[in-house]
Amino acid sequence: MNFELNKKQFRRLLDLVYIGNWVLNATRGEQRFQDYDEVESLLFARAALEGMPELAELYQGEIVPSRAFVEGGIHEAIAEYENNVFFDILAEDLARRDMDDAPIDESNYDELNSRIEAYINEFEQHGTDNILVDIDTP
Repeated sequence: MNFELNKKQFRRLLDLVYIGNWVLNATRGEQRFQDYDEVESLLFARAALEGMPELAELYQGEIVPSRAFVEGGIHEAIAEYENNVFFDILAEDLARRDMDDAPIDESNYDELNSRIEAYINEFEQHGTDNILVDIDTP
C-alpha cells in the first residue's frame, strides 16, 4: 500500500499512531498488543527517512518514539483527554447511581441528562473538591 503525505501530515500521523498505541497498550504490561507496537515501530523508523531522525531511537533492538518525542508535549494532550473523559464518566456514573441504576429509556432520559449536567457544572466549578467519602475506621 502506498499513499502520499507531506511532512506535516506525516508528523501528525506519528502523533496519532503514538496516541492510539498508548491508549491500547499503556496499561497492558506484558500483555501488549504487539502488532500495534510493530506498526508504531515501522512508522517511527520512517521518521528518519523523512527528515525527522530526532523523533525515533533504537531501544532493545526496536525502533521506538524517542525521548524527545515522548517528552515534547504529546502526553499533555493525552492527559487533557483523560481528564475530560474522567469527569464525563464520573458524572454519568453518579447520575445513574442517584437514579438507583434504573434502565434508561424515554421516560427518564431527560432526568439522567439533567443530573449529568449538574455534576459536570459542579466539576467545572470545583473539580473534585466537594466529593467526600465517609470511611468507617476500626
